[in-house]
Amino acid sequence: MSESKPASAQNDLERYQYQSGFCNDFATEALPGALPAGQNSPQKVAYGLYAEQLSGTAFTAPRAHNRRSWLYRIRPGAMHHAFQPLAHGVQGLFRSAPFNEVAASPNQLRWDPLPLLASAQATDFVDGLTTIAGNGDAAGQVGIGIHLYVANRSMQDRFFYDADGELLIVPQQGRLLAHTEFGVLAVKPGEILIIPRGVRFRMVLPDGEARGYICENYGAQFELPELGPIGSNGLANARDFLAPIAAFEDREGDFELVAKFGGQLWSAAIGHSPLDVVAWHGNYTPYKYDLSHFNTINTVSFDHPDPSIFTVLTSPSGLAGTANVDFVIFPPRWMVAENTFRPPWFHRNIMSEYMGLIHGAYDAKAEGFAPGGGSLHNCMTGHGPDAATFEKASAATLAPHRIDNTLAFMFESRYVIHPTRFALDTPLLQKDYLTCWHGLKKNFTGQP
Repeated sequence: MSESKPASAQNDLERYQYQSGFCNDFATEALPGALPAGQNSPQKVAYGLYAEQLSGTAFTAPRAHNRRSWLYRIRPGAMHHAFQPLAHGVQGLFRSAPFNEVAASPNQLRWDPLPLLASAQATDFVDGLTTIAGNGDAAGQVGIGIHLYVANRSMQDRFFYDADGELLIVPQQGRLLAHTEFGVLAVKPGEILIIPRGVRFRMVLPDGEARGYICENYGAQFELPELGPIGSNGLANARDFLAPIAAFEDREGDFELVAKFGGQLWSAAIGHSPLDVVAWHGNYTPYKYDLSHFNTINTVSFDHPDPSIFTVLTSPSGLAGTANVDFVIFPPRWMVAENTFRPPWFHRNIMSEYMGLIHGAYDAKAEGFAPGGGSLHNCMTGHGPDAATFEKASAATLAPHRIDNTLAFMFESRYVIHPTRFALDTPLLQKDYLTCWHGLKKNFTGQP
């Protein structure tokens, strides 16, 4: 077996080179002359490669939304043995839409993080998937699945792709090295990784273990939100999104290709690495983004804007301004609002919100919301700061204050988010979460 990489792919995990820009029409080759010039699919491709188009949208999608890439590879993607159903992992905790095994309740829910695995319990990225909640229907291409992953073994001779949705991966602990058909992406906590629907990859764990969150998006592909009155700058900038340069594996052996298709996992034997793309061009590609590059917009007078001002990526629905899912972050930032209750206010929302914490503490909760954990506040369920946070913020001196050492995020969807049976039965569910509001005092005096 041999593995070929372009000269720019360094051994140091932090020194992989990328192309910048969000959904640009990229062009990259791992061998000189592998990429045809001026024709997508010539009669004979250099190096004896096969031309294959990977389409992420319908052929006739409007030009501004059309996503496709041409891949020039050692073998076409059709070469593998028949798929057979695959039982997921040892515990079988992975699920897909529709999420109807238990009823969704209006209760506020919060979970402790999944524990890391013992060294004797060898688990890779695929087997380490656990589903917490979701909505919609994968077959109808609407809604999301919310999963956690915990793993302590790299995928070496195993490859995976998801035909049901694109994967937005949020590492919380441990770096990920995603070897994809398009090249290699090194991602650490504080960054996100998006792997489009159908793209094949294997996940390597440089630190030996990893934990994090996944939003499986069944709906329209993620895009940058409109800026409206903000103008032409702010929030996430297109240039800060990074796509991989071409890198390929020329390996033969007894490998496994795992597919998520129709809500189920399938397995097929394959005699070669499917990561054998020597060159590619197009705008349908995996990409990553460093959340520290997000240009936070906030008030400099009084009150504060809706949390939608922190949207990094959005998957639009058929209703304008109401997302299939938004990916929102709450990064370090200055708070300078005057005559204002500064933490997030008490709130009930038509949207449903799943929150996670990458590191630090969340400014609306005094305790209980741990990195790697999560909370779910469904449609019209009341939520907001706990009693301790309310009392402290109500009496605080309103000098400029920097919120630091924190990074929380939210998957916000227009559809009710249904927890799984595992999510409701696991001891990780905090049974006393509701009590964080029970200490709120009646301050009403009847006087102005």
